[in-house]
Amino acid sequence: MPDRVVLAYSGGLDTSVAIPYLAEKMHAEVIAVALDLGQGGEDMEDIRERALDCGAAESVVVDAREEFAAEFCVPALRANALYMDRYPLVSSLSRPLIVKHLVDAARRLGGTIVAHGCTGKGNDQVRFEAGLAALAPELRVVAPARDFAWTRDKAIEYAEARGLPIETSKKNPFSIDQNLWGRAIETGFLEDIWNGPSEDVYAYTADPATPREPDEVVITFDEGVPVAVDGRPLTPYQVVDELNRRAGAQGVGRIDLVEDRLVGIKSREVYEAPGAMALIAAHMELENVTVERDLARHKRGVDQRWAELVYDGLWFSPLRRALDAFIAEAQRRVSGDIRMTLHGGRAVVTGRRSGDSLYDHSLATYDTGDAFDQSQAKGFVELFSLPAKIAAARDAKKD
Repeated sequence: MPDRVVLAYSGGLDTSVAIPYLAEKMHAEVIAVALDLGQGGEDMEDIRERALDCGAAESVVVDAREEFAAEFCVPALRANALYMDRYPLVSSLSRPLIVKHLVDAARRLGGTIVAHGCTGKGNDQVRFEAGLAALAPELRVVAPARDFAWTRDKAIEYAEARGLPIETSKKNPFSIDQNLWGRAIETGFLEDIWNGPSEDVYAYTADPATPREPDEVVITFDEGVPVAVDGRPLTPYQVVDELNRRAGAQGVGRIDLVEDRLVGIKSREVYEAPGAMALIAAHMELENVTVERDLARHKRGVDQRWAELVYDGLWFSPLRRALDAFIAEAQRRVSGDIRMTLHGGRAVVTGRRSGDSLYDHSLATYDTGDAFDQSQAKGFVELFSLPAKIAAARDAKKD
């Protein structure tokens, strides 16, 4: 009986080519597993059929949109997760969920091997395989593009020679990964970091320079979780989906970044994440209103480490789970409303309100009604400055 290879299938060039290649190379049956992560575009039934047309023995499609939003995007939002302070973990977040469903499919359908379409230069190989090592170390892993030295040109030639039903060609050389949280574009002329991205690179965002009326939106959070837009209760998936449309229509969320990859090289990546960037901006501002200063300072370091762990493929690590416990405690009072104006490629906070606010108007005001006792400030400043004053006096003696 032939081995059964469970393939993480996207419907694109690399994984479509992998189906007949693995079948020929390993004399195996290939089971294609595709996830609907809110990426939009193609109908998932078309992707399922494409896998079969490419030679898959079975083709499975999983609707994981709500699961992805609630269990992966929301934790990233509560952690204000931005790798290198800019990248909202578009691809990084989806990989552990894909791994989870690959393992489920392998156990249900008798798979003994798992395959992915990652190259040896990218981060995703680590994310897939570190996740598989944590969840199902008994499964063997194969990566055709990496293990058999596939180049993109070879993959295109292979697909054309066999008449595979794939749109990617030498005229459209971009490698694109997209989901609810955003869209990642690389390769092609973008590999020359002096080249600016052309407008046809983008799909989730409109040109921010085009004149249009601004869009005002109010986002409601409950313990750091977005629960409503403009007063309408929504699931996390619905919140992100709506903000992708509205912020995307205003050109919000375009990112052009030379990024430090886990494997040690720098890579030019273009991202568009309108909903994610608008939500992170809103969430960070609500934290400014509701989180005590020392907790907020410490959380910024936790947020950075959380983003690095997820970027590096360590979603299933004990440290990520422990950091989640800290973040959950820090979010207990992060509830309220944030008003934003979406316009000209920017998501600008214009209003905040919360029943858990630490902002006290009577202490903050400079007008009549000021409750802050300024007479106490002089002694505070003297004591606060004392260590620096003593050190300066010592250094003056030495000099």
